[in-house]
Amino acid sequence: MKKDTAILVVDDEEVLRNLLFRILTKEGYLVDTAADGEEAMDKLKEKTYHLLLADVKMPRMNGFELLKAVKQDYPKMGVIMMTAYGDSFSVKDSLLLGADEYITKPFKSFEINLIVERALWRLQSTDKSPFPQ
Repeated sequence: MKKDTAILVVDDEEVLRNLLFRILTKEGYLVDTAADGEEAMDKLKEKTYHLLLADVKMPRMNGFELLKAVKQDYPKMGVIMMTAYGDSFSVKDSLLLGADEYITKPFKSFEINLIVERALWRLQSTDKSPFPQ
C-alpha cells in the first residue's frame, strides 16, 4: 500500500519539508513538497494525493485556509495538521475544520510515521476512502 500512497507535505520551513520528505520516502510513500498553501493548491490540481501534511502557520495561505480549501475541493483526501504551537485552540480548530489528525512540532520520526499510518488506516476504513475498494 505504501508504494501507492501519495503524500503532499506543506511547510514554509525548508529544513522540515526536507526532513519529512526523507522520513516518509524511506517508509515507501510517494512524497512531494510545497512551501505554502498556494503552491500546494497548484500541485493538487496537477496530481492526486491521498494525504496532506500541512503546517498551521505559513505565509500567503495558512494551514487553516488550506485545510478548508482541501476539504471543500478534495473531500476524500486525508489531512494532518502540524503546529509548533500546541495550544488547544490550534488543535481544536484543526479538528473542527476537518483535519483527520494533528501533530505538534518538534516530533520524532516514529511519531510522524505513526500519525500517517493512523490517518491512512482511518481513511481506508471509511466510505470516503481515496483508495480503490
